Amino acid sequence: MPNLVIIAYSLLLLIPLRIPACRATDTISAGQVLAGNDTLVSSNGKFALGFFRPSSKSSHHASNWYLGVWFNTVPKFTPAWVANGDKPVTSPELAISSDGNLVIIDQSTKSIIWSTQANTTANSTRAMLLKTGNLVLQSTSNSSNVLWQSFDYPTDTHLAGAKLGRDKVTGMNRRLVSRKNSIDPAPGMYAYELHEKNGSARFSLAALNSSTPYWSSGEWNGHYFGAIPEMSGRQLIDFMFVNDEQEVYFTYTLLDDATIMRFALNNSGQVKILLWVERAQDWVPVYTNPNDHCDVYGICGSFTICDEDKLPYCSCMEGFSIRSPDDWELEDRTGGCMRNTPLDCTINNNTSMQDRFYPIPCVGLPDNGRKIAEATSVVGCAQVCLGNYNCTAYSYGNNGCFAWDDELTNVKQQQCGEIGNNNQATLYLRLADKEVQRLGSNRRWIIIGSAICASVAIFGLLSLFILLMTRRLCAHRMKNLQGDGGIIMFRYSDLQRATKNFSEKLGTGGFGSVFKGVLNDSSAIAVKRLDGARQGEKQFRAEVRSIGTIQHINLVKLIGFCTEGDRRLIVYEHMQNRSLDAHLFHSNTTGLKWSIRYQIALRVARGLVYLHDSCQDCIIHCDIKPENILLDASFVPKIADFGMAKFLGRDFSRVLTTMRGTIGYLAPEWLSGTLITAKVDVYSYGMVLLEIVSGKRNSGRQCTTDDEYAYFPVQVANKLLDGNVRSLVDSNLHDDVHLEQVERVLKIACWCIQDDEFDRPTMGEVVLYLEGFLEVDLPPMPRLLEAIAGNPHSKSNWYMDQASQEGGLKDDGGSTTPGGSPMT
Repeated sequence: MPNLVIIAYSLLLLIPLRIPACRATDTISAGQVLAGNDTLVSSNGKFALGFFRPSSKSSHHASNWYLGVWFNTVPKFTPAWVANGDKPVTSPELAISSDGNLVIIDQSTKSIIWSTQANTTANSTRAMLLKTGNLVLQSTSNSSNVLWQSFDYPTDTHLAGAKLGRDKVTGMNRRLVSRKNSIDPAPGMYAYELHEKNGSARFSLAALNSSTPYWSSGEWNGHYFGAIPEMSGRQLIDFMFVNDEQEVYFTYTLLDDATIMRFALNNSGQVKILLWVERAQDWVPVYTNPNDHCDVYGICGSFTICDEDKLPYCSCMEGFSIRSPDDWELEDRTGGCMRNTPLDCTINNNTSMQDRFYPIPCVGLPDNGRKIAEATSVVGCAQVCLGNYNCTAYSYGNNGCFAWDDELTNVKQQQCGEIGNNNQATLYLRLADKEVQRLGSNRRWIIIGSAICASVAIFGLLSLFILLMTRRLCAHRMKNLQGDGGIIMFRYSDLQRATKNFSEKLGTGGFGSVFKGVLNDSSAIAVKRLDGARQGEKQFRAEVRSIGTIQHINLVKLIGFCTEGDRRLIVYEHMQNRSLDAHLFHSNTTGLKWSIRYQIALRVARGLVYLHDSCQDCIIHCDIKPENILLDASFVPKIADFGMAKFLGRDFSRVLTTMRGTIGYLAPEWLSGTLITAKVDVYSYGMVLLEIVSGKRNSGRQCTTDDEYAYFPVQVANKLLDGNVRSLVDSNLHDDVHLEQVERVLKIACWCIQDDEFDRPTMGEVVLYLEGFLEVDLPPMPRLLEAIAGNPHSKSNWYMDQASQEGGLKDDGGSTTPGGSPMT
């Protein structure tokens, strides 16, 4: 599991479900019955077991009862395990049967709906709900003799202490399966399971109707899974991976038993880790894979287009309507869409084909197209498709003619003309002639309007040319190492030779590995190889599109890229002193001098100012962290890894996009689902500033001088009030610091991590603060970070009163900026 930092932000509350009343026992024995609102409660009070009904306005679900285990201390009803998800019952009771099994009985028919089906002896068993949330059937004479346990049959949630994996002796496979929708706990479409072959193991996500995974954790390397390097830092959990002759499995335990955590596969096919934050009264997601909904196989169903930048992200293709609107409302869109008008499909030598094709431009094509070798033109490709009754779409491009039969799934909307996007094409959708005519009629006024806009655009070309010239630094192609002024498109064999067959690894990230190489002219390069074209395609395009067209002394230089088949590689200048995290956090380093750290902070801020303010589009990096700040031979920092970058046109102030970035550096607005601005980079930068000063990760709790533990950003806010910033400085600096600069940096950091984006300065203002042109007032305590810390000895109340008196915080909750105004 990734390195987690508890982040609490308010989310919209779901309609709470009815929670049965508690019954003060954790055990049910022979002769006892659990029915109605009766519950079993674990001895620590953390979990409860009983019958529940989903909260639904639909009468179809109103009488359905399910047996489940839920989080008893959480007011928002959240099941962690369900026994009879696919067999709801209207009048249930739970009891030990005559053969010793635990069974659900329908009282109206006296029939058994569900059973543990264990090999038991009559009247010699009992069921107990353990502290871990595990429901066990055990022998009454020997409690250690477990005959059956719910941990062996997980549903959509992996609880601490449970195993995910396979028993090689019995063949039992413990995996997660998503729910059908937001209220129906029946098994859904997706599975998360561990695969082991020839000694290597990895987790994968796949649709149950597909054998091809759409996400993989990467192989276990002895310390963590390759695509999840965050596992190398164990802050919230401890974990264990076992692969021996008897079984292969993964399990984890919570370092703090008071933590309430869910590791769940949701009905949208994404694995999420969520933490319950008491003061926020909600589950807060801190980890999601895959990050984009559109990377999930079949998430929108057939004849749909998935667009990650829209809400809802699923929409029907032209000529189609939602098959089941009720399911879509319950967040289950896998049913897809259906035709408004049936195809004519007339195939007769003496009559013309009645079906026609409707173009859908700039989309990513599904992977299951069949190549039509005999079709050598777009017309020929269309004729072949029309001649096949089952053919529903075709596409013709540089790779020839491809056609799709029957249902069409996994079509993704993309931005037209993206650099390095080889899979982008126009898809021609087969529709009935009547439907095409209707769509054409609707488009006439659009075409007229487009013609007018085109005329205006031609008239304004001169003005646009002048504007582009003023922004020429952002539009220039970077000079390659040979000086011909363009980005190099490398062949795979060239990069294979330059890196000595990728033998010298510099590091590993979430989407691939980085290797050192040398070009023919002896110039050192760094080559990022994306592992898995399906997962890294979007990141590849974003990175090439952003850093490929700009240059700045504090942005890493892109030399070129490679797109051969499924291979995606990006070539950068090599940075001799690696990334900033290697110098701040690794115990085998002596750390950087304070003067170098201060310059790094200043120059990274300048790089962000350039991205936010000086390019044709505002480029939001979305993943500022020490790992993405590289250092050259002179320790000049350069921002790297633009795989998550988001472009914001100058005509817009904010943009809607899915959550992206790294836990511990995520701004509150990511988790609240609101529109974002460049201020998300400001928040991440503020967290990096704190780490530059302390030389430690902000994640987790750190020991204070009073032998108490506190979240480091909260420590900073308290120490600023006390005037004791020296205790926050990295011990590797040996007091060789400029305390006035340290205090300035910490104040700026605390302003950058304010809860409300309007309270944070812009990066341009941050540069002015660091350069000393503006004075920085005392910042208020970030309220949500204080809530996360949950420190009963916090000085925050007094601190906020003090800040309010000094004008840095408004008591009425109004928006503030450093010093009342950023330019004070």
